[in-house]
Amino acid sequence: MAEITLKATTGRELGSGPSKRLRADGKVPAVVYGLDADPIPVTVEWRPLREALTTEAGLNALIDLDVDGTVALTIVKELQRHPIRGNVLHIDFLRVSADAEITVDVPVVLEGEAKAVESENGVIDQVLATLSINAKPADIPNEISVDVSDLVIGDAIRVGDLKLPAGVTTDLDPEDPVVTAAFGETLEVAESDEAEGEAAEGGEAAGDAAGAEAEGGDEG
Repeated sequence: MAEITLKATTGRELGSGPSKRLRADGKVPAVVYGLDADPIPVTVEWRPLREALTTEAGLNALIDLDVDGTVALTIVKELQRHPIRGNVLHIDFLRVSADAEITVDVPVVLEGEAKAVESENGVIDQVLATLSINAKPADIPNEISVDVSDLVIGDAIRVGDLKLPAGVTTDLDPEDPVVTAAFGETLEVAESDEAEGEAAEGGEAAGDAAGAEAEGGDEG
């Protein structure tokens, strides 16, 4: 995995007001911590940050963070976005060691065409969108590929079936499903039953509310 260099500066004011002014000026407030060192509030420019996070590695990109001339290997630990506009509000950089494993979430990408499932009007359900893995920084894959070509109705690909790259492990239960194949009607019936159950609960709640109002009226 290629490393990216990103410059950061210290000395920013803390608080929502100063942070808002930074963002208006095309900058992002951040903090860098980890490896038993004190957390340092920093500022990064938005454009270089966007370039760093839009490589094939995504949020798992290895970033050589240059903080006022001192460079540390980091990875994005947390990224906060505005709930509506989607712009980055704050970012946490975690210092990492090239020789120590870290735990990150990696996208699970389905490959191939499950023709046997399609021929029976079945559906492929991706249960896991990401996989939590353990690996040294340089061994972190961009994604975990899962071939669904041989799936038939009733099949499932589980965590234990995945072919992980060298140096990569996961702590998830090997029996946890990653992808399942089922009849389309089965899925629709399950969703319909769930909807009917919610509607029934709503009706009972409405009836209880009406009864409470009636009792209140009698008391008055």
